[in-house]
Amino acid sequence: MPLIDVFAASPVLYIGACFVVGLLIGSFLNVVIHRLPVMLERQWRAECGELATPAETAPASRPEPFNLIVPRSVCPACQAPITWWQNIPLASYLALGGRCARCRARISVRYPLIEALTAVLSALVAWKFGFGIAALAALVLTWFLIALACIDIDHQLLPDNLTLPLLWLGLLVSLWGAAAPGATIPVDLRSSVIGAVAGYVSLWSVYHLFRLATGKEGMGYGDFKLFAALGAWLGWQLLLPIVLVAAAVGAVVGVLLLTLQGRDRATPVAFGPFLAASGWLMLLFGHEIVQRYFSVFVPRP
Repeated sequence: MPLIDVFAASPVLYIGACFVVGLLIGSFLNVVIHRLPVMLERQWRAECGELATPAETAPASRPEPFNLIVPRSVCPACQAPITWWQNIPLASYLALGGRCARCRARISVRYPLIEALTAVLSALVAWKFGFGIAALAALVLTWFLIALACIDIDHQLLPDNLTLPLLWLGLLVSLWGAAAPGATIPVDLRSSVIGAVAGYVSLWSVYHLFRLATGKEGMGYGDFKLFAALGAWLGWQLLLPIVLVAAAVGAVVGVLLLTLQGRDRATPVAFGPFLAASGWLMLLFGHEIVQRYFSVFVPRP
């Protein structure tokens, strides 16, 4: 029996396989989260150097290649290369006791946490959507959102390298046709296009109104693009629930940071992680949430 038929016939095996794949993808996402901002910074510096006059620049040697593949990962403390077995998700971290095999420096617990988070969310997507193309699309969206949320937490940056491909993928997925009853993806092409436009324009408008009223910038352009991408994937119907949940949770977290950590009120808080988390919740439970809302607040005829 082909492997595809085995997964289709055994939900438990299928969910377990998605969990394992999620671990592997989580390991790759750790690389993306760490390296992509560095790659962008180097690119921006190189572009600035090209604009500088010859008198302002000194001759420089050609930089070493740095991308998602090269150079090999090394220990930040002793620069020892990380072997293949030390890259096995979760298992290698536990086997090494969370320390470098050579110098015994501590390895950040964030690496296994992201691997575990990706695996758990991937398994939940497999459980929710079952075996099929819709589940594959939901997995891709989930992985993008994890990378974007973590990069925004670290750098307050939502790179175009991720938001724009996510937007275009959402529009392409909508070409498959409408989702099965009760599922959130794929949405029809009309809902996807309107969602992308409405997602971008809505936050763009809020940004400029806030700037006119206060003279400050309340969010970045990356938030507009991420919201547009969520609109392309989930349709315009779920934009309002997404932004309401994101804003409510963001406000609570902001108050907690001010209270518990004594942060200054002017300290910016990344909004992207709240958009990503809210979008993922709507991916899984959006229709149920909207239906319950209307059943409670909208009287039946």
